[in-house]
Amino acid sequence: MDKLRKRIDELDAELLKLLNKRAECVVKIGAIKQKEESKVVVPQREKELLNRLTTLNNGPMTEKMVHRLFQEIIDTLKELQE
Repeated sequence: MDKLRKRIDELDAELLKLLNKRAECVVKIGAIKQKEESKVVVPQREKELLNRLTTLNNGPMTEKMVHRLFQEIIDTLKELQE
C-alpha cells in the first residue's frame, strides 16, 4: 500500500504541473478574448471538449466521472479569464 500511495503522490504532482500549464494557456486565451471582446464562456467548445475526453477515456473512470472532473476544471479555470 505504501508503494501505491507514493505513486499517487507522484501522479498528483504531475497532475498539478499539467493543470498549471493548462491554466497558463487559459490565461493567454483570456487575453486574446479580451482584445477581441469575445465571450469567456463558449458552451459549444465545452461540449466538444467533454465529448472528446469521453471518447479518449478507457476507464476505469465512468463517463459521468470524466465529465464531472473536467467540468470542475473548466469552471475553476474560467476565473482566470474574467
